Parts: sequence; structure tokens; C-alpha cells
Amino acid sequence: MYPKTIRKMVNDAYTEGRRLLAPLMGFPGLRIKGSTVKLAQQNYGEHFKILSLLVKKFNPDIIFPLMDLSVEANALGRYTIFPKQDSATVVKEHLEIDELTMQKQINIAFDTRLMGYVETVKLMGIGLPQEVLKGAYVTGPYSLAGLLMGADEAAMATIMDPDKLTTLCEFTTEKIQEYIRLLIGAGAEVICILEPSAVMLGPEQFEQFSSRFVRHLNESFKYADVAMIYHICGNTTHLIEKMVDSKVDAISLDSPESGVDLPSVAKRVNREVIIMGNINPTGHILNSKPEMVEQEVRQLLKRMDPYPNFILSTGCDLPQETPLDNISAFMNTGRQYRIGNTI
Repeated sequence: MYPKTIRKMVNDAYTEGRRLLAPLMGFPGLRIKGSTVKLAQQNYGEHFKILSLLVKKFNPDIIFPLMDLSVEANALGRYTIFPKQDSATVVKEHLEIDELTMQKQINIAFDTRLMGYVETVKLMGIGLPQEVLKGAYVTGPYSLAGLLMGADEAAMATIMDPDKLTTLCEFTTEKIQEYIRLLIGAGAEVICILEPSAVMLGPEQFEQFSSRFVRHLNESFKYADVAMIYHICGNTTHLIEKMVDSKVDAISLDSPESGVDLPSVAKRVNREVIIMGNINPTGHILNSKPEMVEQEVRQLLKRMDPYPNFILSTGCDLPQETPLDNISAFMNTGRQYRIGNTI
């Protein structure tokens, strides 16, 4: 069962004095391949080639596809724009709650773009080394609700119309569950739930409109060979306990610049829960020399020495223009570091 396996991998690495490395780095692979966002996200053969090149060059312990928050909303018929060089964008539309009756009947397994991601995962399972865990992203329940009804409207509904928002989050959870089932069937070993919009919620609202639904997703697949990760961008220090209460296997957190001090978080988290993070994706790794990346990575690793439940990652997806030498510096420093080394 993979939740136990990923914990075993993390614990074994710690026993050996090292860390697992899992930078969120799909987009820089476009430059290695000479491809575009639009092509990669709509052609699963191209998408797989990009991921294969990333694995060959950097050898991460977990590899994820290109991050995309529009997949499920697009599959549910929302108007989506597909730029050539940028991620797809869901255009704000008004949503009547009555529309859910029709949308509940949509079988997302027949959506060509969503199934392109499923096929990408299938190729990952066939074509990538067995020791590299194959990850996949899904949009979180509240963030998907915000894409369907508008982010501002969703935020207002937490106060003005919580019943409507609850109904919508129940619906989005159902569709996310269908998508996860497809991804697991294709061979996904790690599912990362992306819930960026929820960072603006208070703890009680977060529990009401996000974490309890993520807990439901986790319970639904607790006997599947998959690890569940809860990823939220921004300052999540007020939500840590609620994230952990969702019973996920790992929480993925943003950078110190966003307000997240990882060692402080680690003190609050049960060691059964893995913590991932939190090198700034738009800091030194994007804008500085490899030496600065090495220093930042080494400092974070040193500060996390006391905590066995840690995977070195980035605070969010790396931008497409991230220098490849800086990603190499991230990986090489992580591979060479040994826990307890005073140098």
C-alpha cells in the first residue's frame, strides 16, 4: 500500500542520513524538449516526453506532470482559454446552482483533455524508472468550486450563502473523486490535491469547504496504492492543523517568503504526516546563481535535520524560465547533503 511505502521511503532515507527530493518542476521541461505549454497539455505523447527528459536529467524521487488547474473545470464545460506559452485559464462565468443537475450527468471520462492527463500518467508508469514515484495533480474541492462560480463569488458565499457553496463543494468532490479513480487506474502512485484558493479562508471555513471534503477523498482511496498530498500556496500557518486533520499522507507548503517557516510547522505536525517544501520557486532558483541555490537548499536541509518526516521540494511549481543549472544545483545539493553533517 503506497501510503505506507512512501512513509517507508522517507524513513529509510532519513535512517541513511539523506532526504527524498521532489521539486515541482514540470514547466522547465518545456525548454529541454523545445515545446510549448499548449502542445504539452493537449498532446499526451509530448507531455510524457517532457517528463521523461526531466527524469533523465534530474532523477527526482517523485515526478509530477505540468501543473494545470483548469482540467476539471474545462471537462465540466466551463469556458477555457488555451494560450500557446502559458497555462490554460478558466474564464469567469456566472453559475446557477440549477446547472449542477446537468453537470452531474457529465461523464468526465469522455473529456479528451482530461483523458490526456490520464494517458500521460499511463505512459509514466510504462516508460519511467520503477523507483521514481509517478504523481498526478487534481484541483481541490473549494478551488474547483471557485473556478466554476468565480473566486470572488465563492469567497462571498462562505458567509452569504454557505448552503449553496456546500452543495457545490459536494459536487466538485464527486467529480474530483471520479478523476482520481481514473488516475489511479492509469498507474498514479501519488495524488497531489491543489487547493490554492483555500488559503484565504479561516480555519473554520477551511474545514467546512475544503478539508472535510479532502478527508472524504482520502477515506475513499485509503485502500488504494496511492499517497495523498495536500498542497496550498501562500501562508498556510493558520491552516496546518486542519490540513493534517484531513488524514492526507503529506502536506506540501509554500516558501518562507510567503510566511511559512517549515521547522516551526514541523513542531506542530504528527511525524506520521510527511512535510514537503519549501524552497521559493521565484527566489534564488529563478533569479540567482547556482551557488545561492546551494546555500538556500543546504540551510533548509540543516534546519530540518531533527525531523524525519520531510521531503525536500519547492514551495510551488517552478516557472518555465527557471535556469536548468539552478535546478541541478537544487538536486545535487540535496543528494550530497547528509543529515547531521556539521559542514
